[in-house]
Amino acid sequence: MNNYEVTFIVDPVLSGDEIKATAQVYEQMLKNEGCNIVHIDEMGLKPLAYPINKRSSGVYYCYEYAAETGAIISKMELALRRDERIMRFLTIALDKHGVKYNDDKRNGLIGKVKKKVKPSKKEDTPSRDSRDRDRDGGSSRPPREAAPAVKPAPAPAPAPVVVVPAPVVEPVAAVTEEE
Repeated sequence: MNNYEVTFIVDPVLSGDEIKATAQVYEQMLKNEGCNIVHIDEMGLKPLAYPINKRSSGVYYCYEYAAETGAIISKMELALRRDERIMRFLTIALDKHGVKYNDDKRNGLIGKVKKKVKPSKKEDTPSRDSRDRDRDGGSSRPPREAAPAVKPAPAPAPAPVVVVPAPVVEPVAAVTEEE
């Protein structure tokens, strides 16, 4: 069986019942064609990257399904194009890596940030003596003294400006050929 995923955006102006009815239409279409629906992800209302039909948000749905052939894709896309309640849609064929990624994502292995657990018991917190040892590296040597502050060197004084008068140039008499 081939694996596919269709994501579509429903117009958010519709009522909640109309939005769910729109999603149910496409779910029934997949079931009637003999597709095995693997997962339905109702992502909810999300902002759009750019305005579509003067809307800045939309209700996202993502259906992951398996089908024997890709014949359902053309029927599904035709229905999505004709439906005025659908703003945009995208159908993709999943390879083995896409199927594994979606499965891992559903199982919580991808996309969730694990939080660090803080110690709650009093005996888990280190004593004051061990904290002092940790702060100075655990050695018995005295702490290092701060380096003396270095003063920056004063800026050199600007060089005096010497004005040299320009030499006076006298005009030279014109030389003629008669001489």
